[in-house]
Amino acid sequence: MSVATTLKQERMLLLAVPVAIVAYLAEHSVLEASKALSFVVAAALIAVIVAVSMRVAHHAEILAAKVGDPYGTMILTLSAVAVEVLILAIIMSESSSPTLVRDTIYSAVMIDINGILGLAALLGGLRHGEQPYNDDSGRTYGVMILTAMGISMIVPEFVPEAKWHLYSAFTIVAMIALYGLFLKMQVGPHSYFFSYSYPRADRKKAAPEGNAHDDSEEDNSAAYSIGVILVGVVLIGVLAEFMATFLTHGLEGSGAPEGLMAVVVATISAAPEILTAMRAALRNRMQPVVNIAMGASLSTVILTVPVMEAIALYSGQPFIMAMTPVQTVMVFITLIVAAINLNDGETNAIEGMTHLILFATFIMLLFLGL
Repeated sequence: MSVATTLKQERMLLLAVPVAIVAYLAEHSVLEASKALSFVVAAALIAVIVAVSMRVAHHAEILAAKVGDPYGTMILTLSAVAVEVLILAIIMSESSSPTLVRDTIYSAVMIDINGILGLAALLGGLRHGEQPYNDDSGRTYGVMILTAMGISMIVPEFVPEAKWHLYSAFTIVAMIALYGLFLKMQVGPHSYFFSYSYPRADRKKAAPEGNAHDDSEEDNSAAYSIGVILVGVVLIGVLAEFMATFLTHGLEGSGAPEGLMAVVVATISAAPEILTAMRAALRNRMQPVVNIAMGASLSTVILTVPVMEAIALYSGQPFIMAMTPVQTVMVFITLIVAAINLNDGETNAIEGMTHLILFATFIMLLFLGL
């Protein structure tokens, strides 16, 4: 592949470099100007971060296809969670909120299950009617998400403050054990839980759309994709630091909801998944949507929690991980609705609408400060 083609494909990464330089040089001027300008600049940086994260996710997919499972699955999940954890760690250095980690994980679950799954099932249902998938995947994801969130975000409410470090260490071990089992199931003898065999005619019909990407990118070496991923993560980290500074200053005294920062972090990490899920649903491929929405929620909990808990143990400063009563109720309603909707092997527009209404409720509660 020519240099010109490579530069064209990675133009968003190239754009991010001068953006980071300009943000560094103009930081003090922007902060001294006005809060409105800080908010506008933060919004622009968020757009650039999302664009860079989409390139990271794209190269993670290419690399995963090259190396195969189980390493491919690890690359996909770890690249997405790495972006989220990196942004969280950086924003925490700018924010004094002890609930940022909890709110981000909660927001990610609401966005993934109610937002992504809901919109995809609605759009796909309106176009194709009932869309089939493997119901084993929905049940498996649901029970693991409930277990992971219960252990890490509900039980901590009842743990004495003096013993938080013991339970925090236990949580790390429990999440690692869950992830190990989850990975083994996905790539081992239970891999059929997460796949669906579509009729031959449907496979042929969807093949042209599924192969619509640029094959020239597939010809790049694995080292090239790894390099792009590493550069992208570094750029995201640099941009996130400036974004956090500008956004914190821009929202200061504005009356914005406390959980808005958490929603921003969750949305940035979920952005590539949203587009992938919508394309799959419109091609009548609901299995990838279920894997993306439910799998991303599970990965967020069982991979983000141990990393952030380890940071808390190292720093000696615990986070507030126990969800509020409203958050707990929303998670239970979401998982119960998902368990019912994902129990028969087919989704439809009505089921998608139920999740979208729950997502709208999540947004409403956010702006009510709940």
